Amino acid sequence: MSEAIIRGVHINYEVVGNSGPWIALTPGSRRPYGELVGLSKAIAAAGYRVLLHDRRNCGASEVAFDGSASEHEVWADDLYELGKQLGALPIYVGGSSAGARLAILFAIRHPDGLRGLLLWRVTGGQEAVDRLAESYYGQFIKIAQAGGMEAVCKSEHFAECIKARPANRDRLLQIDVGQFIKVMTTWRERFLESAMLPIVGASEADLRAIKAPACLIAGNDVIHTPATARKAAGLIPNSELHEDVVEKRSDDKLLKEWDRKEWRDVEPRIAAIFATFLKRAESK
Repeated sequence: MSEAIIRGVHINYEVVGNSGPWIALTPGSRRPYGELVGLSKAIAAAGYRVLLHDRRNCGASEVAFDGSASEHEVWADDLYELGKQLGALPIYVGGSSAGARLAILFAIRHPDGLRGLLLWRVTGGQEAVDRLAESYYGQFIKIAQAGGMEAVCKSEHFAECIKARPANRDRLLQIDVGQFIKVMTTWRERFLESAMLPIVGASEADLRAIKAPACLIAGNDVIHTPATARKAAGLIPNSELHEDVVEKRSDDKLLKEWDRKEWRDVEPRIAAIFATFLKRAESK
């Protein structure tokens, strides 16, 4: 593992592979990057370098709260600066769920730094927006209102951030609770605005404007619906969609939660799909 200072924040990262075009992959939610190491090794074996990093407020990176943009826009800008520091731009950017949102916002905000997109479990729809807005933001607003930053430190997510990087405790306690609530409220409002968009974080115009090639793998649960993946693939001009990597389900029989084992079991197929896509994209 290595560390870089990105826009004033210490970011934990790792590079898998020694040569070839660069790819950045990011997991869902605010989970650390460790779950993607196996998939990254499989992709790197095809001749690529895979950049993994813990986003701010995730894993072993520092906590920092910037309310000037949505959380996913902040993450996209951080990744762009990290890629620039490492000489990795232009880069393929991909991820699952929240990582896919980061990738799409990277494409929208930094098209000069993008080679292509690798997306799986794309998020969209009213149920997804309502549930995730509470999980990502609403619960922490309530925790901070009830018990201040000490209570935030004891919450499951931020306790893990402190365990991974003990200095995060002091950083959290130094934050004014009112400012923390203000940022979380801003991020929540920005997230809720996505309910009527094709996918969380991007409008039809945003998706149509993406010039880079994209490879999408559809989900099969109510947060990552097949319909959302189809919408995204239908709007991104140079895209391909794979709907049969995990079990195909009709809209009325989608899983309530994504099946982590099911996705782990198909990682070899995901790696093969992405490697084929990357080879074709590089040949062009």
